[in-house]
Amino acid sequence: MHTALAKPLGRQALLFPLCLVLYEFSTYIANDMIQPGMLMVVEQYQAGVEWVPTSMTAYLAGGMFLQWLLGPLSDRIGRRPVMLTGVVWFIVSCLAILFAQTIEQFTVIRFLQGISLCFIGAVGYAAIQESFEEAVCIKITALMANVALIAPLLGPLVGAGWVHAAPWQGMFVLFAALGAVSLGGLWRAMPETATRLGEKLSMAQLGRDYREVLKNGRFMAGALATGFVSLPLLAWIAQSPVIIITGEQQSHMAYGLLQVPIFGALIAGNLVLARLTSRRSVRSLIILGGGPIVAGLALAALATVVSPHAWLLMTLGLSVYAFGIGLANAGLVRLTLFASPMSKGTVSAAMGMLQMLIFTVGIEVSKHAYLVGGNGLFNLFNFASAMVWLGLIVLFLRDKTVGSSLQ
Repeated sequence: MHTALAKPLGRQALLFPLCLVLYEFSTYIANDMIQPGMLMVVEQYQAGVEWVPTSMTAYLAGGMFLQWLLGPLSDRIGRRPVMLTGVVWFIVSCLAILFAQTIEQFTVIRFLQGISLCFIGAVGYAAIQESFEEAVCIKITALMANVALIAPLLGPLVGAGWVHAAPWQGMFVLFAALGAVSLGGLWRAMPETATRLGEKLSMAQLGRDYREVLKNGRFMAGALATGFVSLPLLAWIAQSPVIIITGEQQSHMAYGLLQVPIFGALIAGNLVLARLTSRRSVRSLIILGGGPIVAGLALAALATVVSPHAWLLMTLGLSVYAFGIGLANAGLVRLTLFASPMSKGTVSAAMGMLQMLIFTVGIEVSKHAYLVGGNGLFNLFNFASAMVWLGLIVLFLRDKTVGSSLQ
């Protein structure tokens, strides 16, 4: 279940994942820090608060835009040159937003920034999966996730403080600087793992490759499941400034502090996953994470349906849910990626596009759910996402041998 390039985890081997996760951190914090500042952005551009989650929708839509091409392209011309190009694109697009004059221009540039996300899953993580054997890869993925999750943990806090001390535009200079550091590291450390180097990129062949991937029922169940299970978390990141600051009349700092238990629980779940990987099968870890995922979102929905302003219980429920994601998701991603025998650039790109489609549509639906029905309907939507995930997981794990071996 791993390539000939797979190798044990060593100090030198960690350099590439660390450089990649710095880039991932840069792209994530470019979303998480600006979200609390979006209330000031829309005020500056004299726009309504409905543009606050739309900024994130545009960013994630950009993250879907080129994945279909980048994965197969990196299979053929190399992961390394494609990945480095993506980091340069991120740096340039961050600086470009300094010239936006309207909320529409700002949103378009956010879409262009979001294209930088395409390179993480379709190129960077494909190279990670090709470089390490399964148990080691899951452990690396979980540990990398903890570093990346510092962005949504600290981003709202730092962003809330930033907008009171400095112009929001300065954030994007910081993001570009972080991208420049990761560019230097990846230039030095990223290996070349592509296995189809030199093959011609034919659109007809590309279409056949994607059809082969998408007609794989187990892949589709797993890829859709990874999208639906993360949707409530993404919906929360997008909508929480409006929910907490505008709706519940809490301060920017209170909004930032409310992110800590949610993303702290997500990190805790990843740490538990890293500890259990060598003792439990991937299948059992996915099942183990399912309990908190469903129970946490059920608690948040029930609390806010009964009492619309029960935002503390909502935070508790989302924290329990986040812990479950930390336990389940890295293993689910690994099993989904290897559910298809197609080259991992193509498979990873297909999975990323399906996820981003779910996020882009789902965040807009959750926004309208909140506008129509407040906290209660917002959390009912999140619970419905968990129920869809549960059904997909039943299909994905229907074959009892899937993920059942210890690594």
